[in-house]
Amino acid sequence: MPEKENPDHSKRSPKEGDGPQPARDFFRLLRYSHIFASAVREILELKLLREVSPLPLTLSQFHLLKLMSVNGQHQMGQLADFLGVSPPAATKNIDKLERLKLVVRTPSKGDRRATLLSVSPKGRRLVRKYEELKTERLTPVLDEFQPQEVEKLSELLERFSVSLLRIEHPGEEFCLRCAAYIADDCPVGPFCGGCPYQKGRAMTSNRGAAKETP
Repeated sequence: MPEKENPDHSKRSPKEGDGPQPARDFFRLLRYSHIFASAVREILELKLLREVSPLPLTLSQFHLLKLMSVNGQHQMGQLADFLGVSPPAATKNIDKLERLKLVVRTPSKGDRRATLLSVSPKGRRLVRKYEELKTERLTPVLDEFQPQEVEKLSELLERFSVSLLRIEHPGEEFCLRCAAYIADDCPVGPFCGGCPYQKGRAMTSNRGAAKETP
């Protein structure tokens, strides 16, 4: 009588030791990519945000606050453009930040109909405290590596991220994949519809040039 196939064996998940070397390398890469992404989100983002503030902020709202702290004053329409969302969606997030006293509204001197949004002193303290705590937690981790190892890791993560994003078509929404850790030479923005920081700087420069034009 022929032996029956073990259903548990036939449907079991792959393990790191299974298959030829390329398959094992692929498995290991996926495994530690997920672990790395989860560790960054849970340990260096969510946990730290809860430590520095009891406010009910989502990560995306905090990243928006960080972006605003870099770029200065904004109009609501500009923030919607930055995020690639509708004005009502941007208004909902800004209203929450305002209720939490993290952003303030001031009348525009150049346009009485417009209202400018900026990060409040409380909001800036929150961003600064978060970044200081993140540096404090990350420094002993990086001390376990040589500077050239950290540089190489950063280079490999950049190349891997860009290669993954090449699979997709550029999106209509703006990026913010860097969590507002802005770099002027970022190679990722072009694959994601553009960088909100770069767009904000361009708009600010255009407004300044328009004022100087007689």
